[in-house]
Amino acid sequence: MSDRPLEPQPTDAVSRAPVPVLRGTVQEGWIDYNGHLNAGYYLVAFDDAIAPWMDYIGMGTAHREVRDITTFSAENHITYVREIGPDEPYVISVQLLGFDRKRVHAFQVMTQTRDDYLVATCEVMSLHIDGPTRRVGLMADEPYRRLGEIWEVHQHLPLPPQVGHVINIRPSDEASLHPDLA
Repeated sequence: MSDRPLEPQPTDAVSRAPVPVLRGTVQEGWIDYNGHLNAGYYLVAFDDAIAPWMDYIGMGTAHREVRDITTFSAENHITYVREIGPDEPYVISVQLLGFDRKRVHAFQVMTQTRDDYLVATCEVMSLHIDGPTRRVGLMADEPYRRLGEIWEVHQHLPLPPQVGHVINIRPSDEASLHPDLA
C-alpha cells in the first residue's frame, strides 16, 4: 500500500491545524463499478490515518505496549463530498473536537492533493481501552496533557459543517423525492 504516515512535529498543533497525518494514493483495487473510490475504502483510508494520529497525540505503539492499552472506534460518520478516482493522491488531516480521560472525538478530512479539493470527512469517537479487561479505562497523564496542548489550538478552529450531521428525510422533502407520494 502506498499510504505513508506523515510525521507532524509537536509544534504542528500550533502551526498546522488540522494536523496532516497520512498521505496516500487511491489504489486500483479500491475502485468500484462507478469508476471511483468504493464507499468501504474511504473507511479503510480514514482508519489507516488513526495510527499516525495516535502517535501524534502520544498513544502510539510504544505507549500502548508499555501501558497495555488500545483504542477502539465507537462511531464513525463518513460524508462523501466529491469523487476521487484511481491513482489520485490524497492527504488526511485531523482536527480534535473534544476529549476526556476515556474518549477522543476527532474529525478527519480527506483532501485530493493534485487539485486541492475536499473529498470526504469522517467524524470519529475513539474509546480508550484497558488491554487486560477490554473495557473503557482512563488514559495516562502524558497523552491527556498532549491532547490538552492540541485542544488549546483546535478549540478555536471553526466547527466543520459535517460535524454532528444527522441523516433523515424531512416530510417537506418527500414530495420532491417521490412525486407519486405528494
